[in-house]
Amino acid sequence: MTVAAPAAINWLPIIDAFTVALGADRVVRRKEEILVYECDGLTSYRQRPAVVVLPKTTAQVAAAVKICNRFQVPFVARGAGTGLSGGALPIEDSVLIVTATMNQILSVDFENQRVVVQPGVINNWVTQAVSGAGFYYAPDPSSQSVCSVGGNVAENSGGVHCLKYGVTTNHVLGLKVVLPSGEIADLGGEVAETPGYDLCGLFVGSEGTLGIATEITLRILKAPQSIQVLLADFTSVAAAGGAVSAITSSGIIPAGMEMMDNFSLNAVEDVVATNCYPRDAAAILLIEIDGLPAEVAATGDRIADLCRQNGARTITVATDPDERLRLWKGRKAAFAAMGKLSPDYYVQDGVIPRTQLPYVLKEIEALGDQHGYRVANVFHAGDGNLHPLILYNNAIPGELEQVEELGGDILRLCVRVGGSISGEHGIGADKRCYMPDMFSPSDLESMGWVRQAFDPDRLANPTKLLPTPRTCGEAARDMARNATTAAFPGVERY
Repeated sequence: MTVAAPAAINWLPIIDAFTVALGADRVVRRKEEILVYECDGLTSYRQRPAVVVLPKTTAQVAAAVKICNRFQVPFVARGAGTGLSGGALPIEDSVLIVTATMNQILSVDFENQRVVVQPGVINNWVTQAVSGAGFYYAPDPSSQSVCSVGGNVAENSGGVHCLKYGVTTNHVLGLKVVLPSGEIADLGGEVAETPGYDLCGLFVGSEGTLGIATEITLRILKAPQSIQVLLADFTSVAAAGGAVSAITSSGIIPAGMEMMDNFSLNAVEDVVATNCYPRDAAAILLIEIDGLPAEVAATGDRIADLCRQNGARTITVATDPDERLRLWKGRKAAFAAMGKLSPDYYVQDGVIPRTQLPYVLKEIEALGDQHGYRVANVFHAGDGNLHPLILYNNAIPGELEQVEELGGDILRLCVRVGGSISGEHGIGADKRCYMPDMFSPSDLESMGWVRQAFDPDRLANPTKLLPTPRTCGEAARDMARNATTAAFPGVERY
């Protein structure tokens, strides 16, 4: 039997509807203008949307989504476009709803320690807005100077300080969202705990598959009285990993604890020239502690002792803000520094138990040698969130496919030792095929039911997060064979 090709979409009435609802200046349709929206931070994959809309208000987002719903065309939400898993990658014949111009801080409430922002507000704008009163916003991805809060909500982003203070979901009190039907709903509220199902927690990290957040109520924290940063260098990665385990097992929870291997720290020094990372070190640890002055001083001494007991050669301590910034500067620039070493890099985002750090890093090195690619390791050591950067040249035919295979082997290694395929970058289009390696068919079917409840027509970022037969080949076919949906007619199997 021959299956007929889907009918081509007539975009003229759809574009006319967007123009009436949002205004002509908020509808982008020329091919050369749409070109800049064809990918997010995962630049290896590109697809132009059919049309881009730029709403400024919740009402305009709702109007745009209702138009998509009326014409049954898929839509993808996009913030600043800095995501690294293809979550904001357009799909063919889709509408891209860009929230970057929704960039207002709507209210600040110091007494109750909360702010309300639109999704296009840049992450570190929040801290800048409240720092004068002695507050800050804790989640701090390395891209915090350019990434938007809406994107952080979609991916449940973390950052250096997530070890002590948690990821985005721990700092979101409430959300105003536009559902895939175009209806507006309020999830959570202005207090930490509200009755009923935790729909706010469900929405954070849903990667645009359940709707679009248009107002976000964030928790802000009082700035600590004292901050200290320690840099410890080691002659082996195993020794650095041992220090990480020793610190956490002693009951100390640093504000942040990062590790860089020799390859990555030398790349950083070549570009940023901090002149504080020992080039001959096998690995360095950057450890930040905060709190009351006496507490910080005592904890810093204890951490230094534990690092020495685990083989640290030298320890540098910084309390001055400028010196602390200098120690952190290289870590924050690590991804960018790879551009000097290679025309392209492919970054993964797996999580492992801290005790598995030495073993997993050795295995990653072996996998890199096996596949013939250099891998730099820079990551959140405190919570085991790895960011292996695989260096390659996309201009060479076949290299992208090979590094994807290497990246998949690394993710499967993380799952094998009891970890996860993502800690903060999300699943998006990049890692959906690895979901069956971590979750059972029943797990994935349950996730599919949640998605079905919010988006029965599968219009909201439809090809992301969960594997489908069309996008994930045999892995998804195996899962679909095991899924039982006969009792629920009309629901697509995942």
